[in-house]
Amino acid sequence: MTYVKLPVLDESGYAIVDSYDQNADPREWENLVYVDWKSSGDTRFAPLASAYGDMECDGFWNHTPAKTDKDGVWVQENIDIAPILTGRAHEVGANVGRCRVIELQPNTYADAIYNLHRDDNNRLNPEGTGWIVRSFYNLTDNPDSVMILREDRDDPSTETRVPLPAGAQVVIDTQRLYHAVWHAGTEPRYCLITSYESGPELDTWISARNPRTRCESPHLDPQIILEGNESARNKRAAREAASAKSNSVDTTGMEVLSEA
Repeated sequence: MTYVKLPVLDESGYAIVDSYDQNADPREWENLVYVDWKSSGDTRFAPLASAYGDMECDGFWNHTPAKTDKDGVWVQENIDIAPILTGRAHEVGANVGRCRVIELQPNTYADAIYNLHRDDNNRLNPEGTGWIVRSFYNLTDNPDSVMILREDRDDPSTETRVPLPAGAQVVIDTQRLYHAVWHAGTEPRYCLITSYESGPELDTWISARNPRTRCESPHLDPQIILEGNESARNKRAAREAASAKSNSVDTTGMEVLSEA
């Protein structure tokens, strides 16, 4: 299928833009209403925009009427609490789908590799319209944590690790790249995640912020990488075997895009 995509994401699938001065803003995320919604670890989410403005985080296609991850409806209770975060989502000017703050508890590198996934952003998206990508604005200062990106889930040579200090901003084609966060802190990490429709508005916003499409990953002990990948493979194999046994079918190698 043919969609409108951004040339800036062609090379690597992501663009890191200038950091935002997060320290100048109040910590609005501390007062938001969160729901228990799991994605890549021990998480909760505070929805700012959902399918029809309710306090929930389900995929837009799981509603009646079903729709793609566009035309999100603002959740009044949370946008009243977080007008600055809401404004940051609006400032791009592109069509917004899901918009929410994630709360992620600390984890390990092995956890993050196990949780690597691609998103099901473009289900029901009409051909010829803008491809849905996601922006990640790190709200808390987590300089020792990284967003792990891979072209191939099982190949560490394709891995990029993007540092996550406060104000870090990255736009990712999360239906192309496997991704998960290794949060090495002691307190929860918070990040504003917004689904945007690709088009001239998003392209202009990215272009005005000195995009970088390659990132030099912080050094990581090769032994940690080796052990993390082995742990992830073993856990996936155990999960697939348990699923195959319970369903009496062979699910080995099957992948389901994430609805989170």
